[in-house]
Amino acid sequence: MMELYYASTSAYVRKVMVCAQLLGLAPEITLLASAAHPIERDARIAAFNPLAKVPALRTEQGLCLYDSRVICEYLNHRAGGQLLPADGEARWLCLTRQALGDGLLDAALLARYETSARPLEKQWSAWRDAQLTKVAAALAAIEQQAEAFSRTPDDLGLIAIGCGLGYLDFRFAELNWRATHPQSAAWFALFDAHPAMAATRPHL
Repeated sequence: MMELYYASTSAYVRKVMVCAQLLGLAPEITLLASAAHPIERDARIAAFNPLAKVPALRTEQGLCLYDSRVICEYLNHRAGGQLLPADGEARWLCLTRQALGDGLLDAALLARYETSARPLEKQWSAWRDAQLTKVAAALAAIEQQAEAFSRTPDDLGLIAIGCGLGYLDFRFAELNWRATHPQSAAWFALFDAHPAMAATRPHL
């Protein structure tokens, strides 16, 4: 069995688990509980990933893999999947969409850490606002493309974007992103209903 340090609230972990579900590999992965935190280092995760961040996976052969991009590509290769096109323009489009989804997540996570992990007297509102500006820019880019997106999670780029939007629902409901991004909202309503997405929604 593969072993995966995970957190039920992590959108990066969700991306890995959506891929595992789609590729039929989820039954081959043992989930290991963790307490990833930007300040309080979890030594258990560090056994797989020196950065002590999830997701972190160890294969049956003892190979340790991190982060979500590497793990997802490994799972796709292992299963002979088509979540990441092998070459051509489709590959670069998929990878760029993955960067957009991951970038949205990166910015949202930094904005959340500013208020959830930093003491009140040290919080910097301008920093948080700058991260949310990146989130808004990512949402605008997604809105421009959403009409052309597949309605099912059939490539890694769309999975990353879907997990990013799901994270906003989970941690930033006050943004109400659907109200100003109708094309993205219509796409996500169908995309997030897919069994692999529904089974991996974040929860406390």
